[in-house]
Amino acid sequence: MSAFHYNLVEYLRDEIARRTVGRLSCLTTPFDNVLDYGSNGGNFEKIVCSSKYDGKFQRYTEDRKLVKSKLRRITMVDSSESMISKYEDDAFNNELDIRRVVADEEAFKDPVLRRENQYDLIISNLSMHWINDLPGTFRHLNSILKPDRCFIGTIFGGDTLFELRASLQLAEVERYGGLSARISPFVRSSDVEGLMQKAGFQMLTLDVQDIVVEYPNVVALMRDLQLMGESNAITNTPPPLTKDILIAVEPVYKALYGDRKTGHLPATFRFIDIIGWKPGKNLSQPVARGSATVDLKSALGNDTN
Repeated sequence: MSAFHYNLVEYLRDEIARRTVGRLSCLTTPFDNVLDYGSNGGNFEKIVCSSKYDGKFQRYTEDRKLVKSKLRRITMVDSSESMISKYEDDAFNNELDIRRVVADEEAFKDPVLRRENQYDLIISNLSMHWINDLPGTFRHLNSILKPDRCFIGTIFGGDTLFELRASLQLAEVERYGGLSARISPFVRSSDVEGLMQKAGFQMLTLDVQDIVVEYPNVVALMRDLQLMGESNAITNTPPPLTKDILIAVEPVYKALYGDRKTGHLPATFRFIDIIGWKPGKNLSQPVARGSATVDLKSALGNDTN
């Protein structure tokens, strides 16, 4: 598959990469040694070097240039050689110090994933829904991160593709009188928070956001998921997704969720944005509950009398 075809469906990863740039611009810590965990082709690296939106959004332009100026060395890690190499001939490779490593993200056997306290920053965008052992993965990521440094990631959450899930279930009941769990479950934000705390991360910040993408039909949605490399994670449960089911799901999807004017089908992608810090001597700590010496009402100047 050519990079051109991949580019047509990279809108989600590119958008998350842009938002990652914005969050990184607020950090004062160095980015000398960065790990892009589950990097795919390098959407973050591509976006941070792209001037496509410069001049249209002044704040973003400043953020992008600031983040790019702080980046020194980036290690991209992905288990798929075809994915990690799909942008290796693009111009951004000449603007950043990048090394690509094909390795099993969960095994943590490669030195780039094994040596403790080596990274100033770890980012991971839209790859961790593939991980089977999230608790172990968060622990390992914490161990290879330097003290007082942070992990920033985005993972598919909760209600991702709920329209497709419900429509597939109803179509399957109509055709076969039963249903299969066609779409893999996605984690909830509360689960992610608990796992990160147990892994040793502190000062956690989690945010949930939805992006709704409109498609002309179900086939177009499934095609984009396949090009994104997400079709196996989303429809990986037997029996196979047959043409008969795809034909049946179209009218169900349109009746339940379709736009009455355009006929387009909305697909919701829910994202959980994560920031977690590895403890160190310079990391700020929240004060103990009940230790405040000033009453909130007094501080706000509220007089209830």
